[in-house]
Amino acid sequence: VELTIACEGLRDADVFSKSDPICVVYSLDGGRMRELGRTERIDDTLNPKFQKQIIVDYHFEEVQKLAFHLFDIDDKNNDVSKADFLGKCECTLGQVVSSSNYKKPLDYNGSNYGSISIQAQEQGGMQKSISMTLKGVKLDKKDFFGKSDPFLEFHRQLLDGNFALAHRTEYIKNTLNPHWKPMKINTRRLCDNNPDTVIKMMCFDWNSNGSHDLIGSCLTTLAELEEARPGKAWALVHPKKKSKRGYRHSGQVVLEEMEVKREYTFLEYIQGGCELNFVVGIDFTGSNGHPQDPTSLHFIGGRTPNQYTQAITAVGNVIQDYDSDQLYPAYGFGAKLPPTWSVSHQFSLNGDPNNPDCHGIAGILGAYHQCINSVQLYGPTNASPIVGSVAKMAREALHQQQAKEYYILLLITDGILTDMEQTIHMIIEASELPMSIIIVGVGDADFEDMERLDSDDKLLSLGSRVAKRDIVQFVPFRDFKNASPEALAASVLKEVPGQLMAIYNDCLHLAPMYLPFGGPPM
Repeated sequence: VELTIACEGLRDADVFSKSDPICVVYSLDGGRMRELGRTERIDDTLNPKFQKQIIVDYHFEEVQKLAFHLFDIDDKNNDVSKADFLGKCECTLGQVVSSSNYKKPLDYNGSNYGSISIQAQEQGGMQKSISMTLKGVKLDKKDFFGKSDPFLEFHRQLLDGNFALAHRTEYIKNTLNPHWKPMKINTRRLCDNNPDTVIKMMCFDWNSNGSHDLIGSCLTTLAELEEARPGKAWALVHPKKKSKRGYRHSGQVVLEEMEVKREYTFLEYIQGGCELNFVVGIDFTGSNGHPQDPTSLHFIGGRTPNQYTQAITAVGNVIQDYDSDQLYPAYGFGAKLPPTWSVSHQFSLNGDPNNPDCHGIAGILGAYHQCINSVQLYGPTNASPIVGSVAKMAREALHQQQAKEYYILLLITDGILTDMEQTIHMIIEASELPMSIIIVGVGDADFEDMERLDSDDKLLSLGSRVAKRDIVQFVPFRDFKNASPEALAASVLKEVPGQLMAIYNDCLHLAPMYLPFGGPPM
């Protein structure tokens, strides 16, 4: 992202004129400061609007702490060690990108003196996607005992003239007239959004040993693809055959359907007003161990926070920058509740059945710590009620027909779900809604069956029903015991931006409510 910086009401450090400010941007990592860049110096102003932008790599799944230091520069070499300090601002990059114009007072020796405004704009320009269906016609026969097993590859030309793979289709067995499945290719990946970049379409005969035989290739561009209509044909030419007498081509690739549409990015949705709503579900089943026992997964008096506390803190610290009201519904499941001591599969951690919201991450942890001493751990491990409850929230948000609210459920459990089939059913239904599910497995249980829910390679299914998209990310906490909380958060949150874009771009066809730097959505 590109950061544009402006300030108002800076301290005047010069006697006979106004300050000559410069802004230096640092990353803060474990107390260490590393300079990311600095603006130009502007002479004689207390209200600078800096032209030079600072480029920062943005990672949603990380808490990226930044510091903005303002100096009055009188040295011709812009040496800040010889400059007068004018003030500073510390924040996270998440706070900046989730606001159309992030504004904060500048801290000067413990007092507010002036203010800073920061705007973040994503690099790379507008993105599009091409959805098309292609077929092959009269391809060359390459197999001795059969026909061919054709597949397509799309390669974009690089600046040095070489080609890089951008997309590959599936192969179709034993045919010279294949119909490939509909494909979708992002234009940034296909040609870096350049309509004139050369794209090489290559057709191969698949072989199990990996030595695929070239059937033929052709050249096109994004500009040509955008103008193509059904029936458009590209002749496939084999380089070793084209000089032969009477040779025309080795078959054709024919367009059956084509759609080019605007593809909105994660940051465009966030900066367009979409908020991330964080919901927590905690396992209170008896297999966690009695909370007063130091070996219990719910034990709170140890030197380090328990795994439930660490997971909530790690994930919540990232998501909180994208939720303006800081109110988070938090639930427990699998415990007996007073005064009747009946089992509940969904109860509010704060004790209020009508309002499960907790204020901030500290509010969730406070409610959890209080709840653990007032309920009886029991069972079974049923997660489907909470999944269904969050799905209901997401479904209600859809009534607005806007990309306004996206839900992230953090589900923490110490074992295999008892209601696995019901939970799968709920997840498949939720795959059509604006929500993601993060499951963290705590303790030393065998979580092999839980991996089924994290359908990275094949969409989750139950009977004849298949999920629209993958919305679950599962990780065992023990894989991160010796790592930082930030590593856990990065692992479980890395797929959220893609999941959000998939539901709004592909399933619901909803544009951002507004585009801060590009006018109204197309």
